[in-house]
Amino acid sequence: MLPLGSLAPTAARLGVLAFGDSITNGGGELQWGVALQSWAWWVARALGFPFTSYAVDGAQITGVVEEQIPAFQRRSAHPQARYELGCIYIGTNDARALDWDAAGFESKFRRALEFIASRSDRTLTLTSPLDLGCPRAGTRVAELNAAVERVAGEVGALVTDLRDFRGRNVVMADHVHPTALGQIAIAERVLATLAREGIKPTVMPSELIEYEITWWKRLRADSTYAYRHLKVSAVAGVKLGLSRIHRGS
Repeated sequence: MLPLGSLAPTAARLGVLAFGDSITNGGGELQWGVALQSWAWWVARALGFPFTSYAVDGAQITGVVEEQIPAFQRRSAHPQARYELGCIYIGTNDARALDWDAAGFESKFRRALEFIASRSDRTLTLTSPLDLGCPRAGTRVAELNAAVERVAGEVGALVTDLRDFRGRNVVMADHVHPTALGQIAIAERVLATLAREGIKPTVMPSELIEYEITWWKRLRADSTYAYRHLKVSAVAGVKLGLSRIHRGS
């Protein structure tokens, strides 16, 4: 038997490997005193695994294929190592873009998921909420989710469904980014997916946080949300007008 610490990096499993956009990158403001962390980070913590992420704010699938995966190959101290879980959540920026290309997304998503699967014991991805964006992305989300599920089926990846993920307490006023509690809610959905495959957490993320909601905090949160929702709605109106001009040109 090899002594502790003598396993070659290629023989070890290095925990959770994640790719994606700002939702997976995490970071942001507090909610009721709870820090905003990536759902993938919460999953790793619940499973007792180390966490490695190459997610980038604002990323689209092209960025995953052309920037994040090459960055992993260049920067990783053990680029040939395997991971217990490889995960990717991408597409919310693609589906909301004026140049949305469902077929192009699916082709690049397949390349990304196949790469992650080649380095992971288990591979997981997520669908996107139907109530996505302001203005709403509409039918493009259904196209996105169909592509994600088709590719996951081909590659043998697990899928956590977020189609019905919505609500003020879990999604910010932009109808895109999860709140701190929203990230935890996503993590617990992912953990439920993994548990059905026999991968069970040692603790649930919601058990690791404590917070108190006072009347003053509630009032301040209500006013902040109302202001932000009004601002986002105004910007959305401008974007909607520009998109109609774009379609008509």
